Amino acid sequence: MQDVPDHAAEYLAAVQHSRESVLTRPSPVPAIAGVYGWWFRDISPGVPADGCTTSNGLTLLYTGISPKKPPTNGKPPSSQTIRHRIRTHYSGNAEGSTLRRTLGCLLHSDLGIELRRYGSGKRYTFGIGEQKLSQWMAANAYVSWIEHESPWEVEDRLIEHLNVPLNLDGNKHNSFYPTLKTVRAAAVARANSIPVLANPGVGGR
Repeated sequence: MQDVPDHAAEYLAAVQHSRESVLTRPSPVPAIAGVYGWWFRDISPGVPADGCTTSNGLTLLYTGISPKKPPTNGKPPSSQTIRHRIRTHYSGNAEGSTLRRTLGCLLHSDLGIELRRYGSGKRYTFGIGEQKLSQWMAANAYVSWIEHESPWEVEDRLIEHLNVPLNLDGNKHNSFYPTLKTVRAAAVARANSIPVLANPGVGGR
C-alpha cells in the first residue's frame, strides 16, 4: 500500500466537479470503487475551517467511500460504486445520505428546513426542504474522487491525516466531533418529539 502522503497528494489533486456536472448523463463519475472528497465554497455556520485543506477557493470538509468495507458476518459485499453514492449525496435525502443529514442539521436555520419523521415514522428527512438543501449544494458543494479497489483502507488514513470536520466515523479526534454529534442528536430528538408526517414524495432532485 502506498504511503499516506502519496494517497493524500493524489486525493487532494483530483478534479472538483459541480452538482450540475455530476448529474449530467453520461456522468463524469466512473462506476468504480473509490474515495471521494467534498469541497465547499460557503462553509456551514460554526464549522471550524482552520487547518482544513483549501483549493480553488473551496475547503475540503468531508471524505467518503464506496463501497463500504466488506462485512465479516458472511453477508455479500456491497456492489455500490462512487457514481451511485455521489449521486445519492447530491440528489437523495437525509435518510440515505449522512452528508445531507449533517449539512441540513447545520444549515436548518439558514435554509428554513427541519429534520422530521415521515411515512412509517422510521425515516428521517427534511421533506420538501431536501430541494432547498440541493439548491444550496448546487451553489456551494463540489466533489472530487480517486479510484481504489479497497477504499476503506485509504479513507481511514486520510481521516487520520487530514482535517475533515464533517466526518463522524473514525474522526473522534477531530475537535468538531462532539459539536457535530450534539447537533445531529438534537435534530433527531426534536423530530421524535413531534408528529410523524405523510411522505411528501420528493427528494433532493
